[in-house]
Amino acid sequence: MAIIITDECINCGACEPECPNTAIYEGADEWRYSDGTSLAGDVVLPDGKAVNADEVQVPISDEIYYIAPDKCTECMGFHEEPQCAAVCPVDCCVPDEDRVESEDELLGKQKFMHPDG
Repeated sequence: MAIIITDECINCGACEPECPNTAIYEGADEWRYSDGTSLAGDVVLPDGKAVNADEVQVPISDEIYYIAPDKCTECMGFHEEPQCAAVCPVDCCVPDEDRVESEDELLGKQKFMHPDG
């Protein structure tokens, strides 16, 4: 499952540089699927959704840091545990119970975004 950042976030920014998928953004910042990944142009995501990886996406939160769920792999393929949760001083990076994904799905998403790494 993806990780979410709860509204207990104090906007310290400790999590953002730790994300190997560049899936964490400061509140109100726009994001792209291509940010920090090998994705470019028109792509079909592992869940079947067609997107343009270079198109600007609407911020998920205007107030606190947020995680783009389509880019979150819980650090699978990079680390043993989600790095955002490991460094968060207020424990607001938690599993998103609404986006349950298997280890195979998370690893597949990681390989899709980073085929050479």
